Amino acid sequence: MNATHDYPELALHVGGRWITHTDAGVLDVIDPASGDRLATLPLAGADEAAAAFEAAGRAQPKWAALSPLARQQILVRGTALLRERAARIAHVMTQEQGKPLAESEREVLLAADIIDFLAEEARRQGGRLVPPRGGPITSQSVHRVPVGPVAAFTPWNFPINLPARKLGGALAAGCTVVLKPAEETPASAQLLVQALLDGGLPDGVLNLLFGHPAQVSAAAVANPWIAKLSFTGSTAVGRSLAAQCGQALKRFTGELGGHAPVIVCDDADVPAAVAALVSAKFRGAGQVCTAPTRLLVQRRIHAAFTDAFVAAASALRVGPGLQPGVQMGPLIAARRVEFMQVLVDDAVALGGTLLCGGKPLPGSGFFYPPTVLADVPTSARAQREEPFGPLAMIDAFDDIDEALTRANALPQALAAYAFTRDLQRAHRLGQGLRAGMVGINHCGLSQPETPFGGQGDSGIGGSESGLEGLLSYTETRLLSVAA
Repeated sequence: MNATHDYPELALHVGGRWITHTDAGVLDVIDPASGDRLATLPLAGADEAAAAFEAAGRAQPKWAALSPLARQQILVRGTALLRERAARIAHVMTQEQGKPLAESEREVLLAADIIDFLAEEARRQGGRLVPPRGGPITSQSVHRVPVGPVAAFTPWNFPINLPARKLGGALAAGCTVVLKPAEETPASAQLLVQALLDGGLPDGVLNLLFGHPAQVSAAAVANPWIAKLSFTGSTAVGRSLAAQCGQALKRFTGELGGHAPVIVCDDADVPAAVAALVSAKFRGAGQVCTAPTRLLVQRRIHAAFTDAFVAAASALRVGPGLQPGVQMGPLIAARRVEFMQVLVDDAVALGGTLLCGGKPLPGSGFFYPPTVLADVPTSARAQREEPFGPLAMIDAFDDIDEALTRANALPQALAAYAFTRDLQRAHRLGQGLRAGMVGINHCGLSQPETPFGGQGDSGIGGSESGLEGLLSYTETRLLSVAA
């Protein structure tokens, strides 16, 4: 497959069999730090997709019949292997995604923790008893049962973490899975699947497809074996998939785009706020759906905060993620660099002020520097469209009500943040910010134990991770017994 010496041969996995050649063609996998080809990726055609869906469907009854303890024991053997292989997987992830090596390794280890939590939580989920009213009914109980085979679609920005959320919840709940990760970062997901298979998953329980996303998703919606689609990606695609699943009466969970606001009050610890926000904004080169982007800073500290934020952003070391000391890697592809420039040029043309960055970095690869804009009008595209890149905007506000109105002005409502040392303000902001996740004085919202999901245009059909990420792969069944 023309793989480099330290990059794995790519393959599909269907019904217990690895497939390295298909009749549906191939795609090049590109190193975003150099623009060079890493390997070619075999794509699934209609036959491979149908075979994967059928394999999952046929494996479903036996997998669901296992006890939660038995499923948990298999999954934790897989996560133990994931941890053993973390350094190798992280290296591959950085090759194909670009993020610094330390970020990649943390992602692998967090993915193992996510799956472990969900597998353990499944053991705790009993039913509940409902006292009967009398008569011939002697008992009534409510049970959670697996929804059935799942088609899971994940993007390239977190190529291990995002599949782990779906696989952990679905497999622990007793569902089989057909995973369709992003074609930009195939090896990371393949190595995750390999570890779980090596842990003892039976044939057909976990299948891996790569292919043209619209074709694979349409086939999944139409296929009678598939009971649910789970998707992480853009709001536009999520809206289309939700409509298709609605027509087919199939369950759907969409974790969609964000455009996170931040409110920094004048009593905030400015150095601590700057450190937290710069780290969160430029992690993954800003290609993170929860990245803080619309920074609203109370006027009294606006100048000091802006100076400190720009200085910290400008000091970040940008380069290939495999180089020691690099703090921010490249964007995933040339199209993302081009989009950053469109947003910056539009904002400046409408009156925004460029404080740092704002032009692609010279040389090979898809590098765009940390970029900060001030006084960007609400008519600018960057204020309305998720940049999904290393672009932050800072503006001033005078009172909390004004800040909340501006923060809540968009239909996206995934994550929001606020910084204040006043307890009363903290609670007011926590209640007033419209988002599925709100962080006060920190930006670390994604943990194995906590639900991850949005409101409005940022999510539909349930959350991922936490207990909610398990229950979204189950349905309710009432068992009523008469004498």
